[in-house]
Amino acid sequence: MNYDHILNRQIKQVQPSGIRKYFDLLSGMEDGISLGIGEPDFQTPWHIRDAGIYSLEKGFTKYTPNAGLSDLRREISGYLKRRFDLEYAPMGQILVTVGGSEGLDLCFRCILEPGDEVIIPTPSFVCYGPLVSMTHGVPVLVETRAENEFRLTAEELKAAITPKTKAVVLPFPNNPTGGIMGREDLEVLAEVLRGTEIMVISDEIYAELTYGRRHVSMANIPDMYERTIVVNGFSKAYSMTGWRMGYVCGPRELIAGMTKLHQFGIMSAPTTSQYAAIEAMRNGDRDIEAMRDEYDGRRRFLVDGFRKLGLECFEPRGAFYTFPCIKSTGLSSEAFCDRFLAQERVAVIPGSAFGPGGEGYVRACYAASMKDLDEALRRLEHFLNSL
Repeated sequence: MNYDHILNRQIKQVQPSGIRKYFDLLSGMEDGISLGIGEPDFQTPWHIRDAGIYSLEKGFTKYTPNAGLSDLRREISGYLKRRFDLEYAPMGQILVTVGGSEGLDLCFRCILEPGDEVIIPTPSFVCYGPLVSMTHGVPVLVETRAENEFRLTAEELKAAITPKTKAVVLPFPNNPTGGIMGREDLEVLAEVLRGTEIMVISDEIYAELTYGRRHVSMANIPDMYERTIVVNGFSKAYSMTGWRMGYVCGPRELIAGMTKLHQFGIMSAPTTSQYAAIEAMRNGDRDIEAMRDEYDGRRRFLVDGFRKLGLECFEPRGAFYTFPCIKSTGLSSEAFCDRFLAQERVAVIPGSAFGPGGEGYVRACYAASMKDLDEALRRLEHFLNSL
């Protein structure tokens, strides 16, 4: 069989994730420290796990409605109003998905025609471009800059828009930079978008993890609600990565289209996870606060550590990543990460994995214990001294 002939051309052209390489290499190392994978080190809070266990004990193991349990959609609706002043109807405007990743995939597949362009600020998470390409859309990568705190500016957005622009991704709070967009930043972008037919896909998976100011969604901005699709989930805020729970909120017409795709491709999100998610939404606010306070301390510790070692580091305002500049070492991002892992058994991710603007930086995740962060900095000092 000629599998090169059989395999879809778009799939062949998509490169593997630049993140997983370091995870796989580290897994075979004794005494390794991972600051690479963006996964909370906290256990899912017990009351959430207990709700999942109880649902199994009660035999709640059947399919749910395609859009998700009605109780869960009601809880999501109440949570969004309570935490972010966003109003979405449980029936018709909310779809429960298999993680935020499926939600993003549904967004692109539902709105893009071949050749449509999607503006993607970079550095940003690795999935946006490949998902657009696999839908036969065209990713338009716009490089954000450290001097602007990695925000997307109105000038950058305006320059990237063409007659083929169908959507813009707003990946804030940002992975990998930790950058955020405040209300004033979103308002100037909204001014550019008003009067167009361009949709906003707002990836808000880190919305609960902001430091010093509350997250604001583009859907909060006047005239933007009807053109914004909000993608969110449970993985980061509630430390529920393996439960694979996400959701999409937006205009009824678009959610109806996404529900059709979800219906044929997935059927429904995992039933046990949905019952656990109900408990998370209903009684999990204190868990969020506790984890965020812990992350905030780690954030300041790691940023201070990098600066003391002579590495410039933008202060992240959201998510759980730092993005130190390693240009002073004379190494490329990938060479730095390869050598740091080989010599010191610490995994960080090359900034180049996250698109234009990432070269010269590395991503270090502080969703790790203070003990590991302290040891990683000690090993980093040894590594820098060896260069």
